[in-house]
Amino acid sequence: MTETTTHPHTPHEAPRTSAARERQISTSVLVVGTGGSGLRAAIELREQGVDVLAIGKRPRDDAHTTLAAGGINAALGTVDAQDSWQQHAADTLQESYGLADPRTVEIVTQGAARGIEDLDRFGMQFAREEDGRISQRFFGAHTWRRTAFSGDYTGLEIQKTLVRRAEQTGVPILEHVYITKVLTNDDGAVFGAYGFHEHTGERYLVHADAVILACGGHNRIWRRTSSRRNENTGDSFRLAHEAGGRIRDAELVQFHPSGILEPEADAGTLVSEAARGEGGILRNSLGARFMSTYDPERMELSTRDRVALASYTEIKEGRGTANGGVWLDVSHLPRQQIMERLPRVYQTLMELQMLDITRAPIEIAPTAHYSMGGVLVRPEDHSTDVPGLFAIGEAASGLHGANRLGGNSLIELLVFGRITGEAAARHHRGIVVQTRSPEAVAAARAEVTDLLAADGTENIRALQRAVRDTMTEHCGVVRDESGLRRGLDELAAIEARSADIGVHPDQAGYQDLAHAFDLKSSLLAARATLECALERRETRGCHNRADFPDQDPAMRVNLVWAGPGRVEQEPLAEAPAEIAALMRDVSQDGKLVE
Repeated sequence: MTETTTHPHTPHEAPRTSAARERQISTSVLVVGTGGSGLRAAIELREQGVDVLAIGKRPRDDAHTTLAAGGINAALGTVDAQDSWQQHAADTLQESYGLADPRTVEIVTQGAARGIEDLDRFGMQFAREEDGRISQRFFGAHTWRRTAFSGDYTGLEIQKTLVRRAEQTGVPILEHVYITKVLTNDDGAVFGAYGFHEHTGERYLVHADAVILACGGHNRIWRRTSSRRNENTGDSFRLAHEAGGRIRDAELVQFHPSGILEPEADAGTLVSEAARGEGGILRNSLGARFMSTYDPERMELSTRDRVALASYTEIKEGRGTANGGVWLDVSHLPRQQIMERLPRVYQTLMELQMLDITRAPIEIAPTAHYSMGGVLVRPEDHSTDVPGLFAIGEAASGLHGANRLGGNSLIELLVFGRITGEAAARHHRGIVVQTRSPEAVAAARAEVTDLLAADGTENIRALQRAVRDTMTEHCGVVRDESGLRRGLDELAAIEARSADIGVHPDQAGYQDLAHAFDLKSSLLAARATLECALERRETRGCHNRADFPDQDPAMRVNLVWAGPGRVEQEPLAEAPAEIAALMRDVSQDGKLVE
């Protein structure tokens, strides 16, 4: 990695000056995002001897991956010897309601054991049996116990492990840098990216042969969400789309069954699925264990989409709590089991509510949790329509379809982080001459400069809240055509208002500028989601249409969004025979109860 600095300024310059200092950096591959997928890709590149730079807008120790609590899937057979990667693939495809890409599923489930081995090699502290075998537990809709874990801090432990390995391998990481644009040349190929430092406003021009987007999903565009402030606002959607990429299955967003309701500032914070995996029970305000109505066989271990819809229905029909929730109770479990297996849930509820979950139930409701759609990528290497642009993790699509198995997201990071790192290395080595575009750089500079000069009357945070209100009201757990069309009308009005925003950085930093780009991303992601949700005229997995309550075989397609008003249907391949033979029919009874 090499760098130069241009446009120096004096300490007396105003924060919004257009003569901001700009650092120019050259590297072989740029990774945007320093969560699990981004770090795993960067580690692979360094282990292959390729120059790489990882950039994140959050501190590396505080990436979104740290919030993934329950576990990571692989058919290791350490607890249930009957398990196999084929059964893992069958469970994944079955619970995707036919919308996962079979080749992507094969690659992840076949590579899962190696992903665990990599973590073990990097020093990950897994929970283990007395004889040293990695422990595995049930997660909802799995045939066998295949979820490895580290208490209920699995994501945090994975992130710590990858940060440590990145440091050992010499991966350079820039924190608090916001990437605003992927740069492409006249041939449409990537040659780098542009951005700024959130604290100082310093500009960054990064020249790179390849860019890997690992900057998350778009579930922050709902009001109640498991994502924290200023993350998962759809950055990957906007960066890919503006570079020439397409978005697949934007409407397929997983609502996790268990987000807390209070305090308001933390509404949506997850209670890990591990709570149900360990034997937690769901009850409505009448004390009834209501999952017997919706999935009497699997009960609380049903799929996330069914449990979220069941809770939503109980609340909507008047059997919810006064705050609009239901109860999740683990207090019947032995205290030692809770403290050993659910320490993070225990600590979170004590800190936020002074609630002792060994004695009292937890009030929860569905919360927007995971973007199962994302940037359209090829299954073999997660490359996009744009030469030199890749996407991984929650930024990408293909593995989850219409319902994600708990624990699959973390293994996806490990498998495709490695594979995409290898692919980006091959792309870099295949470039003889890198063509750049001065016009593209000038446009990226101008976009930042123009926003810094914006002095309109519209408040950025108020517009963000308006987007979240619109998506919650019209594109939540259950949707219909009239609501989606109202949502599009409201979104158009918000888009018009966004032309008159004011951006006001100060001595505390350039967060207001970051919020402006977050808003751009949220608006694009919301439009893609609403338009795709309108096009999917059926109920399938996480996508519940009150006006189309049945699953339509003709809609076993991916919806690909290429820009406003441009939604195309793309057919899916069939599952291989050996995997299809292991799949079970999933009854639709109780799927949408009105």
